[in-house]
Amino acid sequence: EVQLQASGGGLVQAGGSLRLSCAASGFSFDDYTIGWFRQAPGEVREAVSCISNRDYRTEYADFVKGRFTISSDHDRNTVYLQMNSLKPEDSAIYYCAADLSTYCTVVAGTRWGRGTLVTVSS
Repeated sequence: EVQLQASGGGLVQAGGSLRLSCAASGFSFDDYTIGWFRQAPGEVREAVSCISNRDYRTEYADFVKGRFTISSDHDRNTVYLQMNSLKPEDSAIYYCAADLSTYCTVVAGTRWGRGTLVTVSS
């Protein structure tokens, strides 16, 4: 059974940092692209960042470039999202997803984990 367990969300002041973790199990971690998406209340879901566990290529949305860093630990089957210089507009539920195509594109086989809430106060 594919499982994606996201954690690390919380309340932080603007300018602060958080690190999200996505622990994966039930599939061949090394073969898939895993990414982070977010959805704020009343907004559409948007891709934040993703990483290919085959060639380590990373993708970032323009609104997080230079602030967020995605990484992958193949020993722990975990993908991390280091979020620095957080802004109130980064507040959202963050979801991790596995089996993505180029540019973090969701495909028919994409699997989703439960989200973790990030709240950035001004």
